[in-house]
Amino acid sequence: MTIRHMLAGLAFCALSFSATAQYNTLWIPDTISGPTFNLSMKDTFVQFFTGNQTITAGINGAFWGPTLIFRKGDTVHMNVHNNLNDSTTLHWHGMHLPAVMDGGPHQVIPPGTVWQPYWLVTNNAATYWYHPHLHKMTQAQMTAGLGGFIIVRDLEEAALALPRTYGKDDIPLMLTSRRFDALNAFDDVASYGDNMLTNGVLNAEVSLPKQYVRLRILNGEMERGYNLGFSDNRTFYVIGNDGGLLDAPVPVTRVPLLVGERVELLVDLGGDAVGSSIDLKAYNAGMPFGFPGSEPSSTGTFGSLLNNVNFNVLHINVAVPTVGAITSLPATLVSNTYWTAADAALTRTLTVTDGAPGPGSVPFNFDHTLFDLATINKTVTLNNIEEWTVTNNNVFGHSFHIHDVEFKIVSRSSGAVGPYEQGWKDTYYLPVNESVSFVAKFTDYSDETHPFMYHCHITPHEDGGMMGQFVVSSSTTVPTQQVSTDYFVFPNPAKDRIYITCADPTMQVYYISIINSIGRTMYMLPRPQLSKGIDVSNFAPGTYFIRLTDDKSKKVIVKQFIKD
Repeated sequence: MTIRHMLAGLAFCALSFSATAQYNTLWIPDTISGPTFNLSMKDTFVQFFTGNQTITAGINGAFWGPTLIFRKGDTVHMNVHNNLNDSTTLHWHGMHLPAVMDGGPHQVIPPGTVWQPYWLVTNNAATYWYHPHLHKMTQAQMTAGLGGFIIVRDLEEAALALPRTYGKDDIPLMLTSRRFDALNAFDDVASYGDNMLTNGVLNAEVSLPKQYVRLRILNGEMERGYNLGFSDNRTFYVIGNDGGLLDAPVPVTRVPLLVGERVELLVDLGGDAVGSSIDLKAYNAGMPFGFPGSEPSSTGTFGSLLNNVNFNVLHINVAVPTVGAITSLPATLVSNTYWTAADAALTRTLTVTDGAPGPGSVPFNFDHTLFDLATINKTVTLNNIEEWTVTNNNVFGHSFHIHDVEFKIVSRSSGAVGPYEQGWKDTYYLPVNESVSFVAKFTDYSDETHPFMYHCHITPHEDGGMMGQFVVSSSTTVPTQQVSTDYFVFPNPAKDRIYITCADPTMQVYYISIINSIGRTMYMLPRPQLSKGIDVSNFAPGTYFIRLTDDKSKKVIVKQFIKD
């Protein structure tokens, strides 16, 4: 028997979180409500098995992070503390926001640094998430456990009779798997894990009330897709996907979910006896080749004990109803207005290329071009409505994601778009021998310096170079004016807070970094709100340097200040 098979057996007696004889109680992440959010990324440990602890990473905890509750219309301010031993980034997946706040590969946060992005929440009520996005390190850092949910609430969703008591009848589920070595360490280069983790828990179970319950499910895998359904083949209902609620619930018995995708489900437990149980399962046996995780091997580079088999995702025990239980299914939800192909002013095409196995092979990419941080692959005009068609005539399926926008899938070459994916999307499955077209409008934010990304969300593909970047450019040409880029720092010396005043009141600040005397970056402040000042109360006494980048010229001006 191999070490991997032995460890898979040991999963049933894991000590992760609160263990029982067979199952472990599902962990529900804590919530943080805004508008200000403090997030600490750190290296940690978790006791998954007897023996050695597993080295992990978490955000405000040991594995995964808190669920952030946003309200549409709020301006949210993030204080992201990188207390890891490595540089990282933090990307707000699905959020519509300025590129400089997006947390892509360009917004690298060094160890010991605080990054402070902020933005106006304009997204619809839905389930989003945040995760690291450092080029060539995304897989390793996500494998360690970095990430978390974002739930956006709005008035339209609040008016509906839906389950929304977090942790009771409204449950976030992050699905992933891990492979462990003989010392209980994560294999951070494995495409597929051997052990199912639901919210970071092995063999998870939860008690849910005898009524309609809402499951907010994220595929947080490195590569594996899930074909979800219940052990009794009951019908359940898709009410929302990546970017918001559907117009009406869609009945299904199976729903595929690829890496990075989210889906919101309503499940009726009203006909189940209190004390009974059912299982949420991945019906992955017999999925066509190219579906990630369909590979037949249980060993090797792309092998896994969970490949091409059906397996449990969550054991559900039925409990007594809650007060004010939701016991009926809404006939309608919201009224969406989508862009169509006819609205598009421009069409673009991308083709999945390379990736064939063998010596000297080139990793998967788009249009025979591997990702390069210095290369802008596409330039989009602000307020354009565009149709993008991505074609995959290659050897494997992919999970396509684009930053900044939610889009509408308008066609699949294999046939009609599935009813469950008719809503707003930011990520979708691109099978072998298929083309998918979507339409999006690129509004609000233009930036010639920091790009947005499009990429395969399968992390080995993304880290290998299956990624491109685009800038959104303003279509209005403004004559360049001579603007003084000088500025003043006061008080200097400072005790608790410094203020910056520009010599020319028309000058706009693009970025500020504060660096100490030995070159360590203390703060990274994109488009800072200068009128509020900068809190330096936790700085040690000494000399510091402000690197200020002007918005128009991108000229960098360095000033010194003293902290008393």
